[in-house]
Amino acid sequence: MADTIRLPDELGRLLKTQREAAGLSKKELAQRAGKVREVSYRLEDGDDVTVSSLFAVLSALGLGMRIEKVGLPTMQEVAARFSDDD
Repeated sequence: MADTIRLPDELGRLLKTQREAAGLSKKELAQRAGKVREVSYRLEDGDDVTVSSLFAVLSALGLGMRIEKVGLPTMQEVAARFSDDD
């Protein structure tokens, strides 16, 4: 898995995919992460959570984070992003 995530909702979609692939409900994921269920909902919706909550959920899914330099999005990526909002 090598997704470039630039926006919170992109992270949310990726986490939802990973959670479902693991066969976990949002409640089960939150329990594994030691967090309240609302954290799972907020992350998958692209809403704000604490950094520690994000890392707890990533850990519960067996995932980590890598930070790397990326350029600006291409025109196609920008167009696709705005067409998704319609």
